[in-house]
Amino acid sequence: MRITVFGAAGAVGSRVAAEALSRGHEVTAIVRDPAQFNKLPAQAKARSGDAGNAGDVARLTAGQDIAISAIRPPAGSEDQLAAITKTILEGVAQSGIRVLIVGGAASLKMPGRGDTTVLAAPDFLPGAVLDIARACFAQHDVCRAETRTDWTYISPPAQLTPGIRTGSFRLGSDELLVDASGLSAISMEDFAVALLDEAERPKHHRARFTAAY
Repeated sequence: MRITVFGAAGAVGSRVAAEALSRGHEVTAIVRDPAQFNKLPAQAKARSGDAGNAGDVARLTAGQDIAISAIRPPAGSEDQLAAITKTILEGVAQSGIRVLIVGGAASLKMPGRGDTTVLAAPDFLPGAVLDIARACFAQHDVCRAETRTDWTYISPPAQLTPGIRTGSFRLGSDELLVDASGLSAISMEDFAVALLDEAERPKHHRARFTAAY
């Protein structure tokens, strides 16, 4: 497949690009600043573009099979995430391709707590992540309102950290996945595996899924 990855120099985006390349896909890696080209895999096609500009998104996804957005605004600019996501959806609507959106866990429901979300659960999220959690909640709402594009929103578990690729994890839908000890986690490497599995074998159309150990 021909895959465009936005945010390809980031923690998740770089692993998504690497996983896609390891599977033999053709990757166009997008960063905003050409100075970041040296952070991209040598096998990827490095391109610069603004994910907040629908024209750029349409241009960079034209003729591709799928786009993956792993955009994360810098600290202090978290509130831009929903608007950027809306622009990405507008751009791929123009190019006519499917898009996978790397989201957050904030809108997932807490196990055994009815409709209580991760964001609303008392004392669950540390204060340091509340801004990005709120932004991801709004981002999910943007996707749910989109009817033109074939999108998929992928929520990580509570902990998404660098680690190893095991290829072994569970999938869920709208509820936070936790293991027998109460841990909700996955490595960025295995999260990338879940993303590429969905890209290759689509199961979630205009829907969300999550992955965790």
